[in-house]
Amino acid sequence: MSLHYVALGDSTTVGVGDPMNGSSTTDLSGAGARPGEGWRGWASLLADSLASTHRVTFSNFATSGATVPVVATEQLPSTGDGPIDLASLIVGVNDTLRSTFDAGRIRDHLQLCAEQLTARGALLLTVRFHDHGQVFGLPRWLRRPLWHRIEQVNVAFDDLHARFGGIRLDMADYPEVYRRDFWSVDRLHPAERGHRKLARAFADELAVRGLRIDVRPELDCAYRPPSKWADAAWLVREGVPWVGRRANDLLPWAARMALTQSLPATDGMRLRPKKREELPPVLRT
Repeated sequence: MSLHYVALGDSTTVGVGDPMNGSSTTDLSGAGARPGEGWRGWASLLADSLASTHRVTFSNFATSGATVPVVATEQLPSTGDGPIDLASLIVGVNDTLRSTFDAGRIRDHLQLCAEQLTARGALLLTVRFHDHGQVFGLPRWLRRPLWHRIEQVNVAFDDLHARFGGIRLDMADYPEVYRRDFWSVDRLHPAERGHRKLARAFADELAVRGLRIDVRPELDCAYRPPSKWADAAWLVREGVPWVGRRANDLLPWAARMALTQSLPATDGMRLRPKKREELPPVLRT
């Protein structure tokens, strides 16, 4: 049996955070990273696993820094017009960090991608995002507005899943998402363990649907998680400048949110993704 698998998305799907064997790649900013150039990642791991049983044609169109509109207008046309069996569509975190954030535009572009991919026969692979602010260790005043945006992206994926189906992983259902060794030193990109877990979870769901997979992605890792010293060094070298670059986009809006108390406090800030019907009406549109 042959399978045509295409991957669309941002640096996580490029594979940033999961270096290839022997790779000296250290630029976790992902700047300029392309699939297969120093990074491996969950999508490639899944493709290798599928190839243990099937003749797989795998094309990774993901680009580092991609937003939802970039996926719809640049990556999607690159997939051509032939049949597709599997299509992963994981993107949206970069959108939440931009001053141009527009939940309606995100929803429309995701729907466009899903329409075109499923019309060509693709089974969609998507996710529902967890609370990135908890992983980053952000202060409460910044974590809350970031979560507000992430939830709007999640609602867009809820609508997409309700309409087009497919396999959707709710990342908050996996406790290890909040473990330090799930993430690379920047806490933004999954480490090897995170990429392997994501690939394995999709493989398991595909197997439940009847797709034979003889060798599922391994969970054992070749690389050790970053040390506390590496964490601290990265924070000084890369983390603070990264926050500075994002300051003009997210921080002024977050400050306004904090001042106006637009979002109600959550007990202990233990945020958990809500289903679409549980959200206030403004987030359902």
